Amino acid sequence: MEPINSLGRRKTSVARVVLSEGNGSILVNGVEGKEYFPITTQQFKLDQCFKLTDTMGKYDVTVNVRGGGITGQVEAVRLGIARALVAMDETLKPALKAEELMTRNPCEVERKKFGRKKARKRYQFSKR
Repeated sequence: MEPINSLGRRKTSVARVVLSEGNGSILVNGVEGKEYFPITTQQFKLDQCFKLTDTMGKYDVTVNVRGGGITGQVEAVRLGIARALVAMDETLKPALKAEELMTRNPCEVERKKFGRKKARKRYQFSKR
């Protein structure tokens, strides 16, 4: 079986995922996945697609992720893994779609407007 490439995005993070048959190792930017994402909730998100589809330990994942913060990166990786699994086996799509793992979260930081402190915050108004 040849490796499958997919892409995941979240906020400003972009994750390029390569999925191939193997023993279940996850490499993120050349580092073990559990080491790159040390928090347990992030590790849960990293394995979530495999647990839902009962494919834990069947595939090796190599990820190149850039931009954004650590949470945005792990969610971009999760979307990339979900897309790669569906490209591998189309029957896994309903289980992943039910948990909303196939949709990209469109939330991004709103830009700062001129004449304001932040995107929506205004300077203090003085009545008198």
